[in-house]
Amino acid sequence: MLTERAKGAFYDFNSEKGNTLPPLRRNITYTVLLAGAALFTGVCGGLLFALMHDLPQIQGLDNFRPAAITRIYSADKELLAELFVEKRQPVPLDVVPDHLKAGILATEDAKFYDHPGVDLKGIARAVIKNIRAGEYAEGASTITQQLAKTLFLTPRKSIMRKVKEAFLAFQIERRYTKDEILALYLNQIYFGSGAYGVEAAAQLFFGKPVRRLTLAECALIAGMPKSPSRYSPLVKPSLALKRRSVVLGQMARHGLISEEELKAADTSPLHLARKKERSIKAPYFVASVTSLLEKALGQEALYRKGLAVYTTLDYAMQQAAEKAVAQGLEALLARMEMCEGQEDGPQAALVCLDAKRGSILAMVGGRSFEESRFNRATMARRQPGSAFKPLVYALALEKGFGQDDILWDGPVVFKGAKEGQDWMPHNFSEEFMGEVTLRRALALSQNIPAVRLLNKLGPTCAVEFAYKMGISSPLDPNLPLVLGTSEVTLLELTAAYTPFPNGGIWTRPFGVLEVLEGGRCVWRHKPQLRPVITPQTAAVMTDMLEAVILEGTGKAAKPINRALAGKTGSTDSYKDALFVGFSPTMVTGVWVGLDDHGTLGDKETGARAALPIWIDFMEQALRNRPYDGFDLPEGVVHVNMDAESGLLASENCPNKVTALFKEGAEPKQYCRHGSQRQLTGEGGDDWELGSRLTYPQ
Repeated sequence: MLTERAKGAFYDFNSEKGNTLPPLRRNITYTVLLAGAALFTGVCGGLLFALMHDLPQIQGLDNFRPAAITRIYSADKELLAELFVEKRQPVPLDVVPDHLKAGILATEDAKFYDHPGVDLKGIARAVIKNIRAGEYAEGASTITQQLAKTLFLTPRKSIMRKVKEAFLAFQIERRYTKDEILALYLNQIYFGSGAYGVEAAAQLFFGKPVRRLTLAECALIAGMPKSPSRYSPLVKPSLALKRRSVVLGQMARHGLISEEELKAADTSPLHLARKKERSIKAPYFVASVTSLLEKALGQEALYRKGLAVYTTLDYAMQQAAEKAVAQGLEALLARMEMCEGQEDGPQAALVCLDAKRGSILAMVGGRSFEESRFNRATMARRQPGSAFKPLVYALALEKGFGQDDILWDGPVVFKGAKEGQDWMPHNFSEEFMGEVTLRRALALSQNIPAVRLLNKLGPTCAVEFAYKMGISSPLDPNLPLVLGTSEVTLLELTAAYTPFPNGGIWTRPFGVLEVLEGGRCVWRHKPQLRPVITPQTAAVMTDMLEAVILEGTGKAAKPINRALAGKTGSTDSYKDALFVGFSPTMVTGVWVGLDDHGTLGDKETGARAALPIWIDFMEQALRNRPYDGFDLPEGVVHVNMDAESGLLASENCPNKVTALFKEGAEPKQYCRHGSQRQLTGEGGDDWELGSRLTYPQ
C-alpha cells in the first residue's frame, strides 16, 4: 500500500499540471522508450545466444575419461615404454595428500569452497588492473574456471573467452560438488615436461606416487600450475625453490600449516628423481610393435585408452643383444680406422626368434635409435650372400638329394645366365676343389657347386620354394639367386631358418602376445604356421648346417660347446656381412653393413664381421638354458661318412664325420683309407662315378 507522500508524488507526476508534455509527444516518447528497451533486450539476448550457442555441454563430464597411458611390457614383465598423448595417471581425491590440496587452494583459489564458480571481487580487482595496464594482464580465474578452460576452451586470452569461461563455471558448479570439481582439476592440470595431473607430476619429479609426497614436495608441485616451464625443477631448480617458499608462505598465512612446518619444509633440500638413461627400452622393437598396433587398434585406442601391451621380448636377452652389437661395431670401427659416431659408419642389426613359436625374443635395428630410427632388422632389404644357400640346399634335399651327393667345383661359364649375359661364377677363395659333397660345399661355402646345384633344380622352382619358406621380398629367378643377390630383410631371412630346428614348420614372426584394456583382452595374437618341408629334410638340413660350425666357415662358434647350426653370408666388395644360425630353441640372424652400401673393408666377411656378434649374443642367451640336442624324427639315420668322398667311412678314415640321412638314402659303400672316391669298390662292386655327379645343364 502506497504512503500518502508516495501517492502525492505519483499524482503530481501524472497530473496535467505536473505533466508538461502534450499527449502526442508523450505517446511518441513512450513508444521510443519501449522500442529502445526492446532493442536493448534483443541485443542482450543476441549476445547471450552468441555466447551460449557454441558452448559445450558440461554433461559430458559425467562420462569424462582423461587420456591414459598405454604401457608396453616385455615377456618378463619389464616396462619397455609408455605411450600417451598427455602423460596422465588419474587418481581419486582421497589419495591426494591434504598438504597438496591445501597448497593448490592457497595459491590458486583460496575461496574455492565459498564462491559459486566465479570470484566476483577478484574479477573486479582484475578489471581495474587491466584498465590501468591498458591490456589484458590478469584473469582472476577460479579453479572451476581453470577447469572449464582446460576441458572446453582454447587458452587464448580474450574478454569473450573469459565470459564463456564464467558461464561454464556456473554450470559446472550447479551440477557437481566441490570435491568432484577439485578431483577433476587435480587430474587435469598441466605441470610441465609432459606431465598432466598430480600423480604424473609426482612420478616425474620425485619418482614416487603422489600419496607419498612430503610437505615440501607438495608445495613445490602446488606452485607449478602458474607457470609450468618457469617453475620446473628439472629446468630451473632455483626458481622452483623460490616458488615453493611462496606457496609455503601462503599455506601458513591461511593457517593450513604451522610456522614450524613452514621452516622445516622451506629448508628441505630438493631431491629429484634420477633421470632415466633411456625413456624407452628396446626402442627398435617398441617402434615395430607400436606400428603394428596402430594398424590393428587405431591411434585413438593406442594412445588414449591406457592399454596394457604384453610382448614376446625377453629383456635379459635384449640387453645381451644390444651389448653384443655395440661391442661388435666397436671392434669393426677399430679395424676400419673410422671415428666412432661417424654418420656413415657401419650399422648392425640382430633379431632372435623362438624356434618353435616364431616369437621375437630380441631385436636391435641399428647402432643407435637416437641417431637413426630406421630399423635395419625389419625395414632394410639387403643382399644375404651365401646365407641364402640353405634354402636352395633344402630344396635339393626335398627333391631327393643327400648330403653325400657329389657336385663339381671347377671353372664354368653359364650362357646368358646373368641379365642375358654370360656369367662365370667364382669361389671366394678363388680355388677349386673338384669333386665335393653337398655337405662340404655348403660347410665351406663354395659358390660354384651351389650354382651348379641351382642350375639342376631350376631357379624358378627355387624362388617358389623360398616363398614357401617365408621369404616375402621379390626374388629374381636366375642362377645368381643362390649366391644371395636378391635383397631380403633380416627378419624374413631369419624366420626362413626356423623350419630347420622346428621339424619343418614355418611360423610367422610376431612381437605382441595380447593387449588388455582394464583387464579385458581386446587383441590377441593368432599363430600363423604351416609345414614347409618334411621333418626328415629339416633334420638333415640342420645336420648340414651343424657342419658349417664344426667343419666350415662358422668354426669360431665351436667353443660355445652347444648344439648349434648356421650359415655365414658375404656379398661382393664386402658390402654385407651376415650370420644366421640356431640352437634347438632359438634362431638368430645378424647383419652388418653400411647404409650407403659402401664396403666394410677388405676380408670383412660374415665370419669376421657378423659371426662374433652372433657368438657373443648366443653365449649370453644360452647361458642358463639346458644343454639340448636337435630333435630327430623317425625315418632318419646317422652314419659315419667320409667328408670328402661321401662314402661310408672306415674306422681309420681321417675325414670321418657323423652325417644324417633319410632312412634308405644313406651311402652303402666304404671309402678306402679316406682316399677320394674309388671307381671300383672292394669285392668287385663296380659303380659309375658320373651317376653321382651334378654337371651344369
